[in-house]
Amino acid sequence: MDVIVGGGVVGLSVAWRLAREGRPVTLVDPAPASGASHAAAGMLAPVSEVTYTEVPLLRLGVASLRRWPDFAAELAADAGLAGPEALDLRSEGTLDVAFGADDLAALDELAAYLEKLELPVRRLTGRECRRLEPMLAPSVRGGLLAAGDSWVDPRRVTAALLAALERRGVQLVRARAGELLRDGGRVTGVRLEPSGDDDRRAELRAERVVLAAGAWSAGLAEVPVRPVKGQIMRLRSPQPLLTRCVRGTVHGTPVYLVPRGDGELVVGATQEEMGFDTRVTAGGLYELLRDARELVPGVTELEVSDVVAGLRPGTPDNLPLIGPSGTPGLALATGHHRGGVLLSPLTADILLGEEGELAAMCSPGRFREIS
Repeated sequence: MDVIVGGGVVGLSVAWRLAREGRPVTLVDPAPASGASHAAAGMLAPVSEVTYTEVPLLRLGVASLRRWPDFAAELAADAGLAGPEALDLRSEGTLDVAFGADDLAALDELAAYLEKLELPVRRLTGRECRRLEPMLAPSVRGGLLAAGDSWVDPRRVTAALLAALERRGVQLVRARAGELLRDGGRVTGVRLEPSGDDDRRAELRAERVVLAAGAWSAGLAEVPVRPVKGQIMRLRSPQPLLTRCVRGTVHGTPVYLVPRGDGELVVGATQEEMGFDTRVTAGGLYELLRDARELVPGVTELEVSDVVAGLRPGTPDNLPLIGPSGTPGLALATGHHRGGVLLSPLTADILLGEEGELAAMCSPGRFREIS
């Protein structure tokens, strides 16, 4: 039996794909789908989020994005939904906009870099940007359209995953894993933390433990994963304000706006090295709204429907840790940082043993043996 520790979008996806293959699975999490996946905006945007030093991450993201249509269709069917549209999976692309000459020059350099990598992007004038998105600020001077980027609603995805797991009879243990069980040099299961007035510590035996506990993974194994706080807000209007994701750099800080089909608009996100602090702060929300207003002035007229802070699991090189840990009986599916939603299909495929070269790119062995 596989025991999956962690009920975010990554852990749920791995558990679901294993169950579809007929393998016995138990998932352990005290509050599934309530952490970083609940806070996430759901951008499936490997091209528009690329940086010059993260080509391996770009390759992983592009490969996982290709898997998303089939992943969504199969998940919708398993969850009893009408179709993948129930997950609000959309593919209208991402528009990255610039205000000043320096911003525009930076976008031109990025466009040249992406074209060299043979990635589909299109440079736009300010007028062309506003033709695509009429609510953009008049001061937008130009932009870059990554037409292949997509997005999805992570809350709908995790709800569908939970429903699919239930329909497939996967055991869900709503408890916190306190430590890994070991026999000699092998991991043999997990010991659960006591709950309520019961001070007994139940044990779950496993042929393999898959550690997918996100920012909390380092509490169970020696992995180079740290929490990176992200504050995010959700606004609402009767009609969608935008038709595609819009992002830009304002006051030196990146900001993005992700529209939902029901009129919700997700604005995010801060990046803060604050440990396990999940407080939503006035300063964080002020900065988000201030910067979003620079891109789309109309956001100030929208209703605030939700504010939340999540903890991304970051690694030293921003690549995830996926695959065998180097310790028998322990596999990893953690360290996805901003890409947990995007990389979930690929992560599940790697844990099923269906990838070679891509698996090597995010192998935990690039750091050291992990135990």
